[in-house]
Amino acid sequence: MVLYYICIILIGALYIAFLELSKNLIVGWGIGILAIIAMLVYRSVFYKKKKGADKLLPAFVIFAAVLVLNYVITSPPIKRVPAVANKNPDVTEVMTIPQGQLTGVYNEDHSVRVYAGIPYAKAPVGELRFKEPQAPENWEGVKSFDHFGPMAMQSRGSVWFDSLSHILGWHDYQVKFGDEYIEDMSEDCLYLNVFTPEKERDELLPVIFYVHGGSLTTGAPSYTEYRGETLAKKGVVFVDFAYRLNVFGYYAAEDLAAESPNGTTGDYGLLDQIAALKWVYDNVEYFGGDKNKITIAGESAGASSVNALCVSPLTKGLFRYAIAESSGIVPKEPFHTFRYFEDAITAGNNVREEFGVTSSEELRNIPASELVKAKTQNSSMTIDGYAITEQPYLTYEKGENHEQALLNGFNAKEADAFLLNTEATIDNYADLLAEDLPGYAEELAKVVPPTLPQRDQKFIIDAGGEAKGALNVAYSAMWFSYSHYVWNNYMIKQERPAYEYYFTKTNNILSNYHAGELPYAYGNLWRHPGLYDEDDYRLSEIMQSYWVNFAYTGDPNGFLLDDFGEPTSELLPAWEKRTESQDKLLQLDTEVKMVDDPNMEIYKVIDKFMDSRVSE
Repeated sequence: MVLYYICIILIGALYIAFLELSKNLIVGWGIGILAIIAMLVYRSVFYKKKKGADKLLPAFVIFAAVLVLNYVITSPPIKRVPAVANKNPDVTEVMTIPQGQLTGVYNEDHSVRVYAGIPYAKAPVGELRFKEPQAPENWEGVKSFDHFGPMAMQSRGSVWFDSLSHILGWHDYQVKFGDEYIEDMSEDCLYLNVFTPEKERDELLPVIFYVHGGSLTTGAPSYTEYRGETLAKKGVVFVDFAYRLNVFGYYAAEDLAAESPNGTTGDYGLLDQIAALKWVYDNVEYFGGDKNKITIAGESAGASSVNALCVSPLTKGLFRYAIAESSGIVPKEPFHTFRYFEDAITAGNNVREEFGVTSSEELRNIPASELVKAKTQNSSMTIDGYAITEQPYLTYEKGENHEQALLNGFNAKEADAFLLNTEATIDNYADLLAEDLPGYAEELAKVVPPTLPQRDQKFIIDAGGEAKGALNVAYSAMWFSYSHYVWNNYMIKQERPAYEYYFTKTNNILSNYHAGELPYAYGNLWRHPGLYDEDDYRLSEIMQSYWVNFAYTGDPNGFLLDDFGEPTSELLPAWEKRTESQDKLLQLDTEVKMVDDPNMEIYKVIDKFMDSRVSE
């Protein structure tokens, strides 16, 4: 009898936990608990009296059926994410922009107004799939913009698996009421969000235009790590947005180039970003922003996109400064998020073959829910002759890039999370390096020997190997930090200000892995209670001050800013500009100081590889 009770209670506890991880409706908990109680009562009342002992197996079958049916019936609905975390937020006054009248919502302390889900282009659906973004439509009456728009179409796993990853990986999972839903996802995704301070200012404010990352295949502007409330409070207008991803954003085909009035194909996601930037340039003054003081910013694939915006002829005059975190496409042959046009066309051919069609027009007839399952990778921009007209490094060599100043950098463990499934041993180490550095792997192996110590942290699922520490170091430099080394060098030659950082701060969540700096720079540590300490919040205040100062002047140096963007009496640690003779980085850690770049010897080998690729 005791074993029976233990079994039912254990099943019940696991089931309720599964419902929570799956974000099922709360009513599902109630039904599940009632089913568990029913099984306990059955055992104590009927089975105990020998009445129904022969029906124990059918009772378990019914119990299991109820649990399964309950899971299906109470599955989480699809909803859009609220613009602010506070419940029942106050609504702003009505504002009028060229598209129509609108309202937003206030954050909890009324320090920031948020206008979420504003369309910056027509829905790219039907005949507009695989076409340049079209001007948005106007609306009648007053529209409420209190929820983020849908995330762009992308592959995503089960809800419970995502929750489990936040428990085991990010360690930031929270059991709370109100999150029993799945974020809306749609091909109709071209919406942006504006965060602007409520405090009146004498002058229009600088604007930070943020491009989210995700390998050009995933991501959404609703993610908490880079929401703009805190930075807006410090005196900038912050804008982020969704753009087409994967096959919807970067599929290329010759028939599409032929039908385009601009002869373009393969860069639809980038063209979305440009359309959003143009919308901001044309409309941000209504929200208190200065269109002549726009800083474009992004992380990972978002930083690669920032790099592309810097070289696109379509963005000239639309922004001043650039912030790029952990990526770029300025090397002579970028390692990722950029490909030759011929490769883009080949991938497009593979997509059509995969879906059994012969034209892009036929692909337009395939439901988005099916097309998003495309196995062929479309995670790179290309030279389409319109948005990008040449290899980006050539534009930099001519000095025709648009950014007047650059704030950029990388984290200590950039590549580690991307190499979890790779086992690196003494025997296969050079072969692994040769996959991305053919002809120079042995030379790099001498600079980064396979006997290098392991990282200070390790994931349970890491394939490991005695050379894994070395592989992580080498690939972090190749895939991520090398682009910043090149980018800074071009800025130095052009005598434009460039400031480079090196984020090494450890913590209990993303630590100093890829994207670990995001909640610090954009002031969102508070959204992850219990995972950051006083040193983390102190560093976040410093980083936010650097970012905001840079948006104002193109120089991150100055005073530490208070919560409302007013300078305190405390000077920030000096961040030295990159010059021919000054190649140190600003280390962002408990102590903020200038340090040597740990990857300089690695860059020398990659330089040789890049030169060899261009000369072939």
